[in-house]
Amino acid sequence: MKINIFNRQEKTRSLTKYRGVECLNCKHPLDISDRYCAYCGQLNSTKQLSFKDFLNEFLSGFFAYDSRIRKSLSTILFRPGKISKDYIQGKRTQYVNPFRFYLSISIIYFILFSFSNNYNDLDGFDETDTSTKLESLSESEIEQVNQELVSIPGINTIKLDSLANIEEKKTSYHDIYFSAKALDSMPYWDGNLKRIKLYNQFHKETEIYNSKRALEQLKHPSTKMNLWMYKKTVDGNNFLKNPGLFINYILGKMPLIIFFYLPFFTLFLWLLYFRKPFSYMEHLVFTFHIQSVFFIFLVISLLINLIIVDIISPIIIFLIFLFYLYKAMRNFYEQGRSKTIVKFVIINGLFIILAGIAIIISLFASFAIF
Repeated sequence: MKINIFNRQEKTRSLTKYRGVECLNCKHPLDISDRYCAYCGQLNSTKQLSFKDFLNEFLSGFFAYDSRIRKSLSTILFRPGKISKDYIQGKRTQYVNPFRFYLSISIIYFILFSFSNNYNDLDGFDETDTSTKLESLSESEIEQVNQELVSIPGINTIKLDSLANIEEKKTSYHDIYFSAKALDSMPYWDGNLKRIKLYNQFHKETEIYNSKRALEQLKHPSTKMNLWMYKKTVDGNNFLKNPGLFINYILGKMPLIIFFYLPFFTLFLWLLYFRKPFSYMEHLVFTFHIQSVFFIFLVISLLINLIIVDIISPIIIFLIFLFYLYKAMRNFYEQGRSKTIVKFVIINGLFIILAGIAIIISLFASFAIF
């Protein structure tokens, strides 16, 4: 609903002296007495656009959307299943479009998640840990440990000072080097595995991150495939050192991943309730609303974790969401407790299986384009 200042501004623009005889938007013929176009609904005004007019259109649209989102939020959170039922029954003006609502909540989740960075502090595997610890020992400490090893029956003595030099005896990329021509002449998988192994060892030794520069030193052609494979080798090493980087990347893309995954999930929901007179699109509306609630709960969890670090609240919120899902299914599909519980278990089992498949595909796809 527009507030008074917006109504006054619109009344000024719709004065008779500003009205035309043709809609500026759709060219539909109008009369001077027509305040709005009967065809497209646009205000009949030829008044030159001013800053106040522009601000009025922006804010009026915002507050109109704001009133619908308030109604949508209160209904979707406190009356499970009702918003989906109302929407498919034609009561749509008072609610936000399911897709637009899902998109809005997803954007809020993405913004909050970018501030949280929950997994940036995860430590990966560090190959230098062992050698660093060995090098930090003094000669007397190494000799003492050697004597203790000798005193243990059945232990073949291995000098720790020799272990400290393992790094120097590691295979160099020169030892596993193949020219591009030699690699291309090998079977496809064998050649590419050797190529990746070579690129990996070369990167570890030289710490060159630029793919083109690395290929020039290796005397490999800078083809798109070679450039991509070297970059993925570098990314793989970075992820091993800092796995939180990749986890944050995946979780940040979760709304988009789920968006493409929902139509497949809806298909199973449609088959599960095949006796109900709902079309596939009506099931999809219900699915979008459910996933919107899921992201609302995720947003609440993120807000709690931004204020206080708490590992219990996400579990509680997840259990609340499961109860919400049961109530929404029962209210929307109007079936008894027993049938709803059985289908609730089935649909969650399918969700876990499909989510697992989607995560695996997303991991490979995300790594490929990261």
